[in-house]
Amino acid sequence: MKNIIAFAGSNSKNSINKQLVTYAASLVDNADVQILDLNDFELPLYGIDLEMEQGIPNAAHDFVDAIKSSDGILLSLAEHNGSYATVFKNIFDWTSRIEAKNFFGKPMLLMATSPGGRGGQSVLEAAATRFPYHDANIVGQFSLPFFGNNFKEGAIIDDELKAALTEEVGQFKASI
Repeated sequence: MKNIIAFAGSNSKNSINKQLVTYAASLVDNADVQILDLNDFELPLYGIDLEMEQGIPNAAHDFVDAIKSSDGILLSLAEHNGSYATVFKNIFDWTSRIEAKNFFGKPMLLMATSPGGRGGQSVLEAAATRFPYHDANIVGQFSLPFFGNNFKEGAIIDDELKAALTEEVGQFKASI
């Protein structure tokens, strides 16, 4: 059985991106899916001086180990001012100090959602451009606009958007 990790690039207790990635994970059958919470990987704000003085924290190593031991990654990124949320950027920075190619070629379904009409497309574009340099194998992308209107009771309610995500999940499953 394949081992999949799923997480949101957010530390919000009510993260809409965690809700989306959890829903997407429920569509992956015949796999062991582990939902990670970035709050469980508490890290100080990355800085070279801190790294030189104290080394790389165990939580960063634990996150790298979770990626390494997986067969695929479901990731839904929160968008803050058009880019990654600070918590995601921080863990990304720490893990890249352990392994510069910190996605290890794992198949990845990259997603984002937001309350607005662009559905986190700016952060998706940034990630789709940056992540391949870190050995991400992005096999699909999905953007959910107007989260409050299109996601209710743990699921996407718009038929076209639901079908689009189902197709992307299908491509992801075929790649693992």
